[in-house]
Amino acid sequence: MSPRIAYVDIETAPILATIWKLYEANSVWVERDTFLLSFAVLWNDGKKVKTHALPDYARYKENKYSDIDLVRDLWSILNEADIVVAHNGDSFDIKKINARLAVHGFSPPAPFKTIDTLKIARKHFKFDSNKLDNLGRYLGCGRKIPNTGADLWRRCVDGDPKAWALMRRYNAQDVLLLERVYQKLKPWATSHPDLRLYGERLSIITCPTCNYWKLQRRGIAVARSHQYQRFQCQSCGAWFAGQNIKKAARSA
Repeated sequence: MSPRIAYVDIETAPILATIWKLYEANSVWVERDTFLLSFAVLWNDGKKVKTHALPDYARYKENKYSDIDLVRDLWSILNEADIVVAHNGDSFDIKKINARLAVHGFSPPAPFKTIDTLKIARKHFKFDSNKLDNLGRYLGCGRKIPNTGADLWRRCVDGDPKAWALMRRYNAQDVLLLERVYQKLKPWATSHPDLRLYGERLSIITCPTCNYWKLQRRGIAVARSHQYQRFQCQSCGAWFAGQNIKKAARSA
């Protein structure tokens, strides 16, 4: 059995606050806190991105700023996932989702592992930019959908149907781009969750990164006191060490 992997991206509304001067960042008071506008998800065993947005829910007619129903659906997805992939997910998406869950009184979803493509890019590469749009361009994975910037978010908050239609497409494309970038970067992810640990143990050796069975023996990996058979996956290209094959001779 393969793990359930969810590729997730959220879009949030800005904080509405009053300020004394245009160049000052400190607010005098907050009129409205941030909330979720939409989220998009793609499952590893699916082929289509599903986007959820506030206008999808009946409550939207009464309160355009209430995200409780959206958050409830997002909780269900996280509760089902074994692994969640997101760009800057550990610092932003997951924590922002947790904050909205707590605000609405939800309990934590079932524990899951996270894969943050931003962390992989920062740890293993020196790209000119680690933004998802630029990573997609560098790696030949595509680009984000162009939009009007803050104006799009403002029009969505105001309830403009055309803006919501663009936001849905923008959110969905982000998840598609995320999945493609992840596939390019995952062979380099030395801290990638071991997919072999999900489901029943197999009698054959498989790749810990993608669980593929077609491997190539590629020399020996040497640790401090052991040698290991080294393998490279012929599907994703990741390297890994097999079981200990020889202990070093003890010193006299």
